[in-house]
Amino acid sequence: MTTLPDLPAGLRQRPLTLDDAGAVFAIMAAEQERILGRVDIEEADIVADWARPSHDLGTQSVGVLDGERLVGYAEVAGPARGDAAVDPGHHGRGIGTWLAGWMQDRARSQGQTEIGMPVPVGSPGEALLHDLGYHVRWNSWVLVFPESHELVDQPLPPGHVLRVAESDADRRAAHDVIEDAFLEWSVRDKQSFDDWWAQIAGRPGFEPWNLRVAVGPEGEVVGGLYVVLAGDTGFVSKVAVRRDQRGRGLARALLMDGFGAARAHGATRSELSTDSRTGALDLYLGIGMEISDNWVNLGIGL
Repeated sequence: MTTLPDLPAGLRQRPLTLDDAGAVFAIMAAEQERILGRVDIEEADIVADWARPSHDLGTQSVGVLDGERLVGYAEVAGPARGDAAVDPGHHGRGIGTWLAGWMQDRARSQGQTEIGMPVPVGSPGEALLHDLGYHVRWNSWVLVFPESHELVDQPLPPGHVLRVAESDADRRAAHDVIEDAFLEWSVRDKQSFDDWWAQIAGRPGFEPWNLRVAVGPEGEVVGGLYVVLAGDTGFVSKVAVRRDQRGRGLARALLMDGFGAARAHGATRSELSTDSRTGALDLYLGIGMEISDNWVNLGIGL
């Protein structure tokens, strides 16, 4: 049942299209600049997310316009997960409240029982969602490996090597290792290979070196890492080791390999994000990474 109120006066709404990626990026960048003091997202990240074959912008997104200008957006990006942002120059108009209601309404119509999103700790978004009755689902952190930190080669188990994912078989095996590891703590269905690969190869600027694997003595992929180059930063978007191969130093080796590959292609620093569900924070702190930002994921039952 639809419970969504009317938009504030003077505004209108429509579904987003691929052509809106630049405008959505501008809104997200403006919010990050105001709250974090820098911009951590690229338009390529949005394009890659929207490249998933299963993602239908026409039914899973909305844009709020003041005249012809996009001033807010929201999308239901996956099970129990949404994203939204409002141009800081238009805060206080009720747009964020309307977008939160739209996400709840759209998720409910899809049969979901909860919806939530990440927001920086101490941000206006956090305050708004708390006021709307959202609860904390988990905490997350952005960590940085600074330019001043030395890359230290990590020993590998006998017979193991690290290399670029060279073939379709490598890529499919990396998908299985990474997705299976993420599903140990994430409550969702396994992402299809087509969706997973579209987010990687569909990101503008993708090069084969971005996807890296750890390979065992028999040629089997036992770990994977996906790193993207974003300005002067190499951002590790995905990293995982097969369950039966953990505790052997492979994750540390993959991380140093990924950081090194990013530096070789122009990055001066590396970053990644993790959350309290994974139990991986100590691993990252142990290799010299430092927490740069604190986020919280807030959700509400439908």
